[in-house]
Amino acid sequence: MLTQLRPALILVAALHVVTGVVYPLVVTGVAQLVWHDKANGSVLTIGGKDVGSGLIGQPFSAPEYFWSRPSATSPVPYDASGSTGSNLGPTNPALLAGVRDRVAALRAADPSLTGPIPVDLVTASGSGLDPDISVAAALIQVPRVARARGMAEDKLRGLVVRRAEGRALGFLGEPRVNVLALNLALDSLRP
Repeated sequence: MLTQLRPALILVAALHVVTGVVYPLVVTGVAQLVWHDKANGSVLTIGGKDVGSGLIGQPFSAPEYFWSRPSATSPVPYDASGSTGSNLGPTNPALLAGVRDRVAALRAADPSLTGPIPVDLVTASGSGLDPDISVAAALIQVPRVARARGMAEDKLRGLVVRRAEGRALGFLGEPRVNVLALNLALDSLRP
């Protein structure tokens, strides 16, 4: 029996070393070399102080800031430890009520907003943590933010366009804007 057990134990030990030590070290090393910023959480720092991650959304509700995509995490919005979708289907009354409430909140914050509202401003992403909104979702908020800050709308539109990121790999997804980075850039502007 020992002759059969010994090779099995050696194989288990070898696989533990390869998959539990060697592989994680190689993957971590490659990530640190090739994607150092992302491997460390894409932390945004201002004045030596960490202000957030470019990979996880943050709630913004003040009229002078661009608002993020709604979070699906509960009870704390944008809680990375609770990453999940809402699992509500498109005909679920709770989803429809939530969308109606978000549309009403956007229109209440900006009564001039009468046209269609981009879907990413009223629905959560699959993870519930999306840090980005579409360029259209950012541009539709320009009048409210400009009014609240006493700034020219053209100046804010230019900021949104400059902060926009293209499609991933040139063809995946839609152009987008990181809301935290956009609001940090907004705070550095003068009216």
